Amino acid sequence: MELIVNFTPTGMIPTKEMTPHVPISVGEIVEEVQRAFEIGITMVHLHARDEETGVPTYRAEVYGPIIEGIRSFSTDLVLCVSLSGRNFKELEKRAEPLQLTGDLKPDMGSLTLSSLNFVQHASLNDPGMVVALAREMRRRGIVAELEAFDLGMVNYARYLERKGLIEPPHYCNLLLGNIASAQPDPLHLGVMVRDLPANTLWSVAGLSAAQLPMNAIAIALGGGVRVGLEDNIWYDSGRSRLAANTDLLRRVHSLANIHERSVMKPTQLRDLLKLEPGNGHYGRIFPDPAADG
Repeated sequence: MELIVNFTPTGMIPTKEMTPHVPISVGEIVEEVQRAFEIGITMVHLHARDEETGVPTYRAEVYGPIIEGIRSFSTDLVLCVSLSGRNFKELEKRAEPLQLTGDLKPDMGSLTLSSLNFVQHASLNDPGMVVALAREMRRRGIVAELEAFDLGMVNYARYLERKGLIEPPHYCNLLLGNIASAQPDPLHLGVMVRDLPANTLWSVAGLSAAQLPMNAIAIALGGGVRVGLEDNIWYDSGRSRLAANTDLLRRVHSLANIHERSVMKPTQLRDLLKLEPGNGHYGRIFPDPAADG
């Protein structure tokens, strides 16, 4: 299968003080995605930042111009908005980007499948919140971008499917290398992939120095990759050189060429995930549960 390249340009942690390469403003993010699009990507995982302070924001009024800017040069690139629980605890805030409609409607929203600890912070995703976000995405015709940091989260995806809150085809990011979660070990990855719900497309993210080896393993195994400064700001494991997003993307392309895998076009991913075709039609049309009797 062609290689899904899920581009993550910004994230919630990198700042200009940490690396001058991270895009923060709406204009910077749009320009960075356009550069990535020209290199070759399949989808984008977006985080918005407050224009004045640079801190993460949930505001739809910031996400909207980012999506508008990206769709000015690509009307079919698959766009996912972050619904992270690291900084925002209230459902109304986390779900606000899902309110965007029309040409500004995201195709997907991130859904971290449980709470977890990072090195210094926690991402809180209690069962009620996960269910509420999944239900709201389904109601609005937006597909969940499942995020699993360990095997328990993979199992919770299967639970959500049994409850009818998500339905195949699925897309899942498997994120390895966090200190309190699954480690960047082929055995950890293999078990997580084995236990994914049927009909799930998957990509692998390695956090920090694990990005390159986990991207390489994913490419060799036939999976997709999640790549960008959100997960890793360094080009080398010795941390002697700060990376630009374009550096990380070109390295993934080099690995893909070695394995004779071409980058999947956004239109193909739309077909595989049963997403609307773009060009003004985004997300997925879910069946009405009431119609099932």
